[in-house]
Amino acid sequence: MFRGGFSHSIDDKGRIIIPQKYRLLLGEKFVITKGLDKCLWVFAEEEFRKLDERLQAQPMLNSSAVRLQRFFSAEAVDGTTDNQGRVALPSNLRDYAGIDKETMIVGAGNRIEIWSKSRWDALAESLTDDMISEAARDIGIA
Repeated sequence: MFRGGFSHSIDDKGRIIIPQKYRLLLGEKFVITKGLDKCLWVFAEEEFRKLDERLQAQPMLNSSAVRLQRFFSAEAVDGTTDNQGRVALPSNLRDYAGIDKETMIVGAGNRIEIWSKSRWDALAESLTDDMISEAARDIGIA
């Protein structure tokens, strides 16, 4: 399970350091894809496979399933870290997430999220206790 947050800069070659505690959980190969709210989602290979299998099990003509397959798979890339723990983020994914220099890497249960620092700060600032309480009620944990 991924949790915690780390602030990192992206280098001139579009690489970012994945914190060691996350690298240990991700394994040698992982998948980077678009996530919700204009961030990137990073899954261990097995977790992405589970997501993909659930989408593949949906009827081929189900427009919601097709939409999700396109969103998560069309620009997904396989990732590995180099000897210094860096991973290259392709320019199309950096553009999608608005990542240019400062980032936040946060644990989100079964995945890592990579955010533009400014977008992360705006999201964190916008959350209210009422929003958190409502979300808890919506999924039945309140």
